[in-house]
Amino acid sequence: MGKGKYETTVFDRARDELFSHIQRCGVLEADDEHRNEWLKDTTDYLRERYPELDREQLDELTEIGNRYCRPAIRHVEVDEEAAIEPIGTEEEIDSSGSEAGEEKEVSVA
Repeated sequence: MGKGKYETTVFDRARDELFSHIQRCGVLEADDEHRNEWLKDTTDYLRERYPELDREQLDELTEIGNRYCRPAIRHVEVDEEAAIEPIGTEEEIDSSGSEAGEEKEVSVA
């Protein structure tokens, strides 16, 4: 391995191929049952394609695939016509005792 160079491993290639398959197959939009079935089939395919991978590496690929397919923040469509409910009334929000919109005097000691 040369200075500053990173030599890709079999695991790296399998992981990159898994990500590529996820992107091309549209599995991100699938329901959980179909996504799990797809991931199992794809992991089986990767096991055959990369026989050098051991059970621990295949399990790690499955975990990586699961995390990639289920992001922490779900992107959902927003209903533009849905009303936004306020958290509270102006009186509840402005608990300083002053009228809403009235500037509050601050004294500095």
